[in-house]
Amino acid sequence: MPHSCFADRLGDLITLTPVERAALSALEDRERRLRRGAILISENDRLSELYILKQGMMMSYVLLHDGRRQILRFLYPGDMMAMSALAFGTSPETMMALTEVVVGSFDRVVLAKLLADHPRMASAIMALDQIKRVSLTDRLAAIGRTSAKARVAALLLDIRNRLRRGDPAIADSFHPGITQEEIGDATGLTAVHVNRMLRQLEEEGLIARDGGRYTLLNEQRLVRAASYVDRYAQANLGWLPAAE
Repeated sequence: MPHSCFADRLGDLITLTPVERAALSALEDRERRLRRGAILISENDRLSELYILKQGMMMSYVLLHDGRRQILRFLYPGDMMAMSALAFGTSPETMMALTEVVVGSFDRVVLAKLLADHPRMASAIMALDQIKRVSLTDRLAAIGRTSAKARVAALLLDIRNRLRRGDPAIADSFHPGITQEEIGDATGLTAVHVNRMLRQLEEEGLIARDGGRYTLLNEQRLVRAASYVDRYAQANLGWLPAAE
């Protein structure tokens, strides 16, 4: 059976049958490769397709009227992208490759048929989208109400946790794959301010840095400092019917 990154993501939430996995793998049949820095979709582009990120790392962002960039989310293998195509004709955001990436593309009608044929998976996909929405709400609240140090700490924790879902061997040490400028654009801070907060986290014995690698030295204290909640770990889909 072909491997499906999206099936792996949903499989973290529910037990999928071979038939369900095969249906999900069909979403990733049409592959596109993009180089680092390439744009998959630009803001206001017409939408007709959705995508599954299969390899690499991407980000989505919007440009504000003054030219500043607000990063909305970082994207990892197994993420479904451009879901706004289900409601809108044009994209509300830009999606850019942070590394060399491979994406699978599929038409909206393909997803519509999958949801009609597999209602249990339709519910799981809806629940996964809600996890993403609540995670984004957490970051929005953090930008408006928490300190710069807490915002940076929360983002580091979230990135480590996302990376670890794709590679369980990742423990406390990881390479986030993003720059301090990108951390700033995700948290509403300047790169200079991000650097200052990272140094403060180091001085407090919460993290260590070695080149581009970060190590969480005291995760419990870091979680408290960030007021961070891992929404994926909290998810509960026990209400879904068992697979037939």
